[in-house]
Amino acid sequence: MQLTRTLQPNQTSDPASALAIGNFDGLHRGHQALISAVRAHGPELEAALMCFEPLPATLFRPDRPVARLMGVRDRLQVCRQLGLDQVFMPRFNRAFAALSPEAFVAQVVVGAARARVVAVGADFRFGARAAGDVALLKHLGRRHGFDVEVIAPICADGEKVSSSRIRALLATGELAAAAALLGRPYRLSGRVLRGQQLGRNLGFPTVNLRSPQPPALSGVFAVRVSGSGLDRHPAVANLGRRPTVAGEGWLLEAHLFDFDGDLYGRHLNVEFVQRLRPEEKFESLDALMVQMHSDAARARAVLAP
Repeated sequence: MQLTRTLQPNQTSDPASALAIGNFDGLHRGHQALISAVRAHGPELEAALMCFEPLPATLFRPDRPVARLMGVRDRLQVCRQLGLDQVFMPRFNRAFAALSPEAFVAQVVVGAARARVVAVGADFRFGARAAGDVALLKHLGRRHGFDVEVIAPICADGEKVSSSRIRALLATGELAAAAALLGRPYRLSGRVLRGQQLGRNLGFPTVNLRSPQPPALSGVFAVRVSGSGLDRHPAVANLGRRPTVAGEGWLLEAHLFDFDGDLYGRHLNVEFVQRLRPEEKFESLDALMVQMHSDAARARAVLAP
């Protein structure tokens, strides 16, 4: 699978594509329907997806960034698993946002992605001030020679599957319900960072991963960790800001049960199984340690075979 961050219009040597366009945060079952639609046009057309970083809503409201379901690495990993040939991920900035609907189609959809088929949801909007809609996209498709496929929403329990719905479920710890909409357990991945080793000094060594900023969930969880020789290894994890030790920024810390090894610099996947409690600030490190032992015991019970 090829990743393109810098769009180059009018690259006539590039293969023509069937292109799905959207934010694709989460790559949930609704997004997967769009991807299935473009894959159906292979091998004549390359199955491609176009998404944007950062999310447009975050660019326009930086003081209220959208809680992220996945980072760039997770998104690309799932795109590869879903069988895409190409991912276009342009940097969404003020200049890009100012493109008119006509310019977006001419320069981006046709010029850079060489789309011959475009798959979108019924509520798709594009161009400056979201002025373009599906009707305009079809009109421009006739002008530029591409077909538009409008994919019906996927529903669960009578409601549309959406990223915002999944964010709401994760925020309240409803992991099983979120997994049903995603079509897979909720996971985050990342490279193990070197931390302050406070957990090791307290008898709870952890692997530390940078989470999406800001993440869609927080708290203490029973999790399973995979990668670098680990296969769904049981662990207890904290995803948050670590208020007891005046932490800075969001961090995912996982204590792997009955494990003694060096994982610094390795890529790991963390699968969230059950939320145990919200993150909280303790009056002392001793009080924190007591709670950590309780959390670990609960996580072991949840993850027991």
